[in-house]
Amino acid sequence: MKIAVINGTEKQGVTYRLKEIFLQSFQGADIVEFYLPKDCPAFCVGCTNCFMRGEDACKDYSYINAIEKSLLKSDLIVMTSPAYVMHATGAMKALLDHFGYRWMPHRPAPEMFGKRAVIITQCIGAGAKSSAKDIKHSLSWWGISKIGAFSSALMEDIVWNKLSEKKRKSLTNKTNELARKFAKINYAKPAHTKLITKIKFKVCRIIQKKVQKNGNGGVDCKYWQEHGWLCKSRPWKS
Repeated sequence: MKIAVINGTEKQGVTYRLKEIFLQSFQGADIVEFYLPKDCPAFCVGCTNCFMRGEDACKDYSYINAIEKSLLKSDLIVMTSPAYVMHATGAMKALLDHFGYRWMPHRPAPEMFGKRAVIITQCIGAGAKSSAKDIKHSLSWWGISKIGAFSSALMEDIVWNKLSEKKRKSLTNKTNELARKFAKINYAKPAHTKLITKIKFKVCRIIQKKVQKNGNGGVDCKYWQEHGWLCKSRPWKS
């Protein structure tokens, strides 16, 4: 089993500890981890090269390509982030911006439609759920239907060892509960694609067919044609 982990910060705080607890249920798995911003230090500048010319035209392609290769090879994607001003970290948002070309209206990777993902977020006070929503928004538009999330709010401290024993036990139990659900999955079988994902794809297909009809097709339209998605092929059936 292969697991790709993207950490929204290099800080090894409570979020890091929760992620480590989650991964303990996957002994023997091949785990590749990325830490932001170290493994993707540059911001997306909105040049649109990835949309118009292809992802390899991105100035940060070397970083993005390394991460994407791991994501596509993985059976499970784990993404973590503490809440910064009630949202995911800026480094995580910068990474998700770089993957805009993988959204369904553009060039979604067919592999993503059969994958599972887990999001782990935590905060002081409020913001954990909105941080998870930031990440889930992108994952769902990549084509992933099976997404689990664990969000926790702390009111005591931001250091794991300074949390009360009761709080540490509660967080550990809830994290292990989510881990058990994902550890018992048969990853030899692709995840079920939900109806809402199929509807999103259908809308994007209508747009691409219209673009093709008008003769304005670019890199995205060619990609859809090559995969047969403008005909009867579908990514969740491949």
